Amino acid sequence: MKYPVMYKGKPLVREGDVLYYGFPKDKYVLRLDIFMKDTNNNPTMVFATVCPTHDPKKIVKQIGKSGIYDSLDVGAIWLDQCIKENPLSI
Repeated sequence: MKYPVMYKGKPLVREGDVLYYGFPKDKYVLRLDIFMKDTNNNPTMVFATVCPTHDPKKIVKQIGKSGIYDSLDVGAIWLDQCIKENPLSI
């Protein structure tokens, strides 16, 4: 499958105010929830959550950061760690 947006070798998909980062075949995915926006509609508070692919409401690790890039950077590191610890695909 071809993904339109890739970041550090993994797909980044947006659905409203939620972004998903990672491959659906992996055991974990990173979910970025845009919680607050400024007057120009730019994200000011974003929650990065590592969650199992089969249960995206379950939280493995979570952090709130200001801005998408900070949240994505921290979340990408956590996601890689979780996948390395348990690399089995579902």
